[in-house]
Amino acid sequence: MKQEIEMTVYGAEQLCPSCVNLPSSKETYEWLKAAIARKYPNQPFKVTYVDILNPPEDEEKKNFAQRVIEEDMFYPVVLIEDQVVGEGNPRLKTIYAEMERRGYTAV
Repeated sequence: MKQEIEMTVYGAEQLCPSCVNLPSSKETYEWLKAAIARKYPNQPFKVTYVDILNPPEDEEKKNFAQRVIEEDMFYPVVLIEDQVVGEGNPRLKTIYAEMERRGYTAV
């Protein structure tokens, strides 16, 4: 069995100023979690949501949350492990390609 990967969704309650008419970061997080579970059932993965304005104590997550703010990235920003795979309006096709590159098998 594959090693569990972590997908992290960085965002905020307030919508990104350039992302009007798009789902909120939290909605994107929920949607991605469900879509990944359907596409790769019985394969280990973890999806974590990080509020960029109130990040957890985890130093790595805190540093990236600060980077999202400082670099004016469009959020939500989606990372698989340490690779950015989506920003603003993440594309499932791109995320699926990265999952499969890491050994996941689509159903």
